[in-house]
Amino acid sequence: MAVCSVLDDNELYALEAIMSTRKLAANEMLLEEGEPKKRVFSLTSGVIRLYTSLPDGRRQIAGFLFPGDYIGLADDEVYSQSAEAVIPSVLCSFSARDMDELMGQFPKLKERLYQMTRIALRAARDNQLVLGRLAPVEKLASFLLLLSARAEQRGEPANPVHLVMNRIDIADYLGLTIETVSRSFTKLKTQGLIHLPDANTVEILSHRSLSAVAGINPHI
Repeated sequence: MAVCSVLDDNELYALEAIMSTRKLAANEMLLEEGEPKKRVFSLTSGVIRLYTSLPDGRRQIAGFLFPGDYIGLADDEVYSQSAEAVIPSVLCSFSARDMDELMGQFPKLKERLYQMTRIALRAARDNQLVLGRLAPVEKLASFLLLLSARAEQRGEPANPVHLVMNRIDIADYLGLTIETVSRSFTKLKTQGLIHLPDANTVEILSHRSLSAVAGINPHI
């Protein structure tokens, strides 16, 4: 899934020549909204949250990035969102200018980055579908199904769903209060749709029924 997946050995050497490694502790900032875009990143391990700061001081989390995701491709001269680590994370870091030059040399790299842009746009659409749900329990059900689908895309087990983000993150992503998120978890559990072995693990007991609550097709 990573940007380097389409490159042969010689092209990988060229990519590695402009690459450095960036390690982040949990909750450490990677980049801030409005900063000049100087570097782009490929996430190799961990999870990154993307968010926008609201005028009243609150934040709206726009999404979560997982290993293989690329950061900075869709931005122009400045970063459009802030990014920080949810858990300890490692990224490949590239000069934006060097990456642009490398894209000119290697058409496969350029095509791969365009493909990743399309994937990011689909992810943004998925995020909007989650946020577009009316009831809090619908939003949470959609979010859990989305995380399950993303895990499957990465070749990981789709069930149970492992929540590396805390309830505050989930609330800021769904546009809810922490109390509402907690009540929604309890409601899904009471309905027999999920099981919560611990605070960070969600076992989906009925994918079809959870999809019905979310109002989406069961195969998503």
